[in-house]
Parts: sequence; structure tokens; C-alpha cells
Amino acid sequence: MSPLDGDAALRARAARVVPGGMWGHLDTRRLPAGYPQFFTRAEGGHIWDANGQRYVDLMCSWGPIVLGHHNPVVDAAVARQTALGDCLNGPAPVMVELCEALVERVAHADWAMLQKNGGDATTACVTIARAATGRNTVLIAQGSYHGALPWCTPVPAGTTAEDRANQGRFVYNNLASLQAAADAAGGDLAAVIITGFRHDNVLDQEMPSLAFAQGARALCDRSGAALIIDDVRAGFRLHRGCSWERLGVQPDLSAWSKAIANGHPLAAVLGRDSLRDAAAKIFITGSFWCGAVPMAAAVATLGEMDRIGLPEYLEGLGTYLRQGMANLAQRHGVGLRQSGPVAMPLWLFDDDAGFEKGGAFCRAALEHGAYLHPKHNMFLNAAHTRADMDAVLAAAEAGFAALG
Repeated sequence: MSPLDGDAALRARAARVVPGGMWGHLDTRRLPAGYPQFFTRAEGGHIWDANGQRYVDLMCSWGPIVLGHHNPVVDAAVARQTALGDCLNGPAPVMVELCEALVERVAHADWAMLQKNGGDATTACVTIARAATGRNTVLIAQGSYHGALPWCTPVPAGTTAEDRANQGRFVYNNLASLQAAADAAGGDLAAVIITGFRHDNVLDQEMPSLAFAQGARALCDRSGAALIIDDVRAGFRLHRGCSWERLGVQPDLSAWSKAIANGHPLAAVLGRDSLRDAAAKIFITGSFWCGAVPMAAAVATLGEMDRIGLPEYLEGLGTYLRQGMANLAQRHGVGLRQSGPVAMPLWLFDDDAGFEKGGAFCRAALEHGAYLHPKHNMFLNAAHTRADMDAVLAAAEAGFAALG
């Protein structure tokens, strides 16, 4: 068998034992032809596919890799805790250490609860808000992604209308729309859940305006509803604490996951004292929710973030990449829209409703050693260097050339 057949052979095997060959957002049928489905290893800011091809990794496992693959400090913490135990009859002492660290660093947090996935955390936030208020309705921005559970999945096959009952919709960054949704909910409004910034798939990203953030906080204060920030995707990449701390706005509850443990499965809910009793009253759990190894990884990850000044480092690196991409687009005469925070770049092309340009660009870049995404925001990590960004820009040069 040719070494180039590694990915194809694995796909054929998977097709026999996995419905569709792959599930969810990791299914490469959602990407242009030529993307690898399987990967064999990763190191720092790079990843290798099953055919042995190496790429600068700008997806970072869709966000969880924040310090770089195989960060030595995190790996050492994982090894120490693994030697002691992971899945025990109850939590290890590291659970308390991690919750203390989270409460210390996030301004609105008086307590913490730990889960496994981002959807676990957002669901817990909604449940706590309803338990605290005795109300039902939750307001959600149109197009926002909060997980793949029945109440919030973007693909509702197999769900029921009842799964999405007690919800209202508003437009992100549109305070009048939010107020109208709150008025429609009336006295039944339990919570408003808002992502740290607008990162709907296939649309230009949008940072929250100060007026919108302050207005959402004031609306929740007037109505007695809980303000929830879903920081699963953005958390800790943009700020040492909650993403909205940069705006001076504190939520009542926040959900976290992707960057919390550098690739180890963990999520968290942080909240104010006013919601402590409600959080203690609800019943949420999972067989693996007290896994000690991911918690040890998270403690080490938080420490390394602070040591290197993660948000500032990613801001500098991302600014360099954004300017380089703008220069290339101008030189090639191509309309490129770069949106959102520079640490989490999204690149979309003008006049590309079907994403043909984006697909051609990313296929060419892939062939030149950069793993990019044509529709979804990407991620930088602390192991990326200027040299890596230059390699991405060289691959992007090939991508622009492919557009003619």
C-alpha cells in the first residue's frame, strides 16, 4: 500500500463501522475535497495527517489547543496525576485547587462547577438560571452556537419542537431586538445567553459593542433574569478572565471549555453568589466529570497562560498575520474580509456565497502546508511563532494564486 493511501484506507474502514464514516463537525465531507480525515500526531503548532503530511495547525483541534500540542508543563502535570489516579470514586484534591484558581482569576466568579464539554456547561447555566428564577424562557441570539444538545443543536434532526420550547430569539449586538424579545417573554424571562463575541459559522465575526453589553446587563438587572456569557470558544484567549471583562460588564453565569485544559476534556460553569443555592439544588453529573487528569492539566494550563501573558502574545502574533493577509489580498486584487479577534481569525471572500473561492484558497494552502478552514474561525496558540505565521502567509500566497 502506498503511504499516500493511509487516510483513504482509514476512511474505508470507518465507513464500515461508523454511520457516515464520521460524525458532527469533524466530518471532512463538510470541507472541500482534499482535506485529511485522520491525523497521527501533533507537536507545538503543527499537526501530521495519516499520510505523513505536516501542516501549520490553525484549527488547534477546533480551539482546545491553546498552549500548543504537547506543552511540556501540561504534559508533566498530566503524568503526575495519571500516576496517582484519574477516574476515582470521587474527586481528587486537584478539583478544589482548580476551582479556587478559576474563582481567583474571573471577576464575577464566586464559585465553580466542572463538566466535560461546552454543551454540558451551557446547559448547566440555563438549568441554574431557571432553578434560581422559577421561570422558563431563555433568550438566544439568532445563529449562535451553544452546543449540540437537543435544545441548541444547529441540526435539529431527531429533536422535537418541545426540545426548543421556552426560547426567544434576538439579533446579536442589536439592543432593540433583545429588548423586544425580553418584552415578549414578559415575567417568564429566566436568562439571556450570549457568546463572548459573535462567531456564527459562515458569517463575518462581530465583537460585542459596549452599548449592547451594557444594555444586556441592565435588561437582566431590571427583569431579574440571569445574564449568561458563553465563553466556551473565546474564554482565556482574549482576556485573563471573562471576555466581557474587557468591556467592564460582568455576567451572572459563564460557560467555559475549549482553552481551559489545553486539549484535555474539561468544561466549567462559573457564577455569582446569588446563584450558589440554585447551583447546589440542581442535579447534573456524569461518570467522568470528576476525572482528575484533565483538572491537573487545567491547573497547569492556567499557570502557563499567566506566565507567558497569553492574550497579549496571541494579539501580537494575530496582528502580524492579519496585516500579512491584508497585504497579500491587496497585491492579488482579491476582496478578503478578516473579522473577529486576531487570535481567532476568520477569512471570507467577497462575492463567494457558495464558498468556492474559500474552498479553492484553502485547498491550495493545504497543499503548501497550512491547515486552514474556509468557513469557520481559526485559532492561534502559544506555540505558534512568527516563522509559523510566515509559513502560513507563504501557503496563503499559493491560495491567492489559485484564485486566478
